[in-house]
Amino acid sequence: MRSSSAPRLISSRAAVISVIFVLAQVQTRIVFVRLRGLFCLESPMLGEKWLILAHLKMLRESTPARRWSVSGLALISAAGMATAIAVVPGGDAQTIKTETIVQTLAAPAIQIEQTDPRPFIREDRIRSGESLAGALRRLGVSTPLLSTQINALAANHQLKGITAPGTLITVATSAEGNLHSASLQRPGSEVIHTLESADGRLRITPQTANLDVRTHMQGGVVQSSLFAAMDNAGLPDSIAEELSQIFGDDIDFHTDVRRGDRFNVIYEVLYHQGRAVKTGRILAAEFINQGHRHAAFLFTHPNGDTDYYNADGRSHKAGFLRSPLEFSRVSSGFSMRLHPVFGTWREHKGVDYAAPHGTAVKATSDGTVEFVGRQNGYGNFVVLRHGDRYTTAYGHLSSFAGGLKQGSRINQGQTIGRVGSTGWATGPHLHYEFRINNIHQDPLTVRLPDALPLSGSALTRFRSQMEPLAASLTRIQATQAAQID
Repeated sequence: MRSSSAPRLISSRAAVISVIFVLAQVQTRIVFVRLRGLFCLESPMLGEKWLILAHLKMLRESTPARRWSVSGLALISAAGMATAIAVVPGGDAQTIKTETIVQTLAAPAIQIEQTDPRPFIREDRIRSGESLAGALRRLGVSTPLLSTQINALAANHQLKGITAPGTLITVATSAEGNLHSASLQRPGSEVIHTLESADGRLRITPQTANLDVRTHMQGGVVQSSLFAAMDNAGLPDSIAEELSQIFGDDIDFHTDVRRGDRFNVIYEVLYHQGRAVKTGRILAAEFINQGHRHAAFLFTHPNGDTDYYNADGRSHKAGFLRSPLEFSRVSSGFSMRLHPVFGTWREHKGVDYAAPHGTAVKATSDGTVEFVGRQNGYGNFVVLRHGDRYTTAYGHLSSFAGGLKQGSRINQGQTIGRVGSTGWATGPHLHYEFRINNIHQDPLTVRLPDALPLSGSALTRFRSQMEPLAASLTRIQATQAAQID
């Protein structure tokens, strides 16, 4: 009869091996977690203890064959554990040697073909105190007798006003420095003067540049002064000045502007070959003054005339200017006076403005030329008709504006002549008259009519032009508010 101690011994050994197996699994798990850089157990120790007890119970209830198979697996796990432990990092890493190598590379040989027909292009601006010949030499022109040829042009007054400092000069030369052509363009000018060499002589030809019109949008907030705010917003001086003229009848920019007032402007900029040449028209603008919004939109009438209107179609300009001269003084009013030439008392049916000879005289309202020429004591005389009821007259002019003739269409503020002393006059001054139904009125006190608002089809066209501009002004305003927030 076999002793029962053998099965117990096998059972005990199996139990020990099983414990080793479980511990190996735990250790292996620890090792691999460590290899992943976590350095922690995947499960709490309480869970591991429960796992060991459950596995021991399973072994007690299993068959001897099952126990030996589990034992084999335990030995394999133990071997795996040893292998895993053997590859745990921590040994000294092999030192990697580095070496820096600096090598100078020879520049490739560049050879310019003297027969290459393609020109060399250089561009710069004429400097202060620099002559045209000096600028051309600085830009690589080595044409013989260059100064002599340029002096010949200057002698014929062909270079007058186009070689001032700041003029953009673009030069095209051959590889040897011979001049192919040069172009000169003054800042803000639409005219380009092309200088070319032909038959040993220089020839200069003016031509109008092909300008690209682009739309710019700017906005700003008044912090100290209006013009400082416009300068900070990058608004060109010409646009800032025009903006003040558009809203000049609604806002006194000397006394009404407050800190926090806002302005937004949409305007044109004219470009030539990607370079801004000058500013164009203001297309739309708004000014928020002390919380009150003023808006202006440019509208082009079917006859080509342009004017600024608010969102309701009312003109931003007054119907008439009070004076046809910007700077002057009243030398004689609308009253009875002793005539300076004849020495008798006569009725003076206008106002005399004393001004230097040659001062520009401007039309006080839109209209057409009813008379232009010489007329008795008025000397050189212009009469403008403004609708059915109103006429204005301008006397003693020294000259008329070029192209002025009967029937010519005139815009408010347009120069129609120059101050003079023709006719019955003792000195340079302008005699100005304002008539309603051909009856003379005092220009200094008469109630001037407002400009007519848009109506009918003109108002419909204006609104279709205005709506996209108004939407753009709103976007500028939103952008400004977002930047402030």
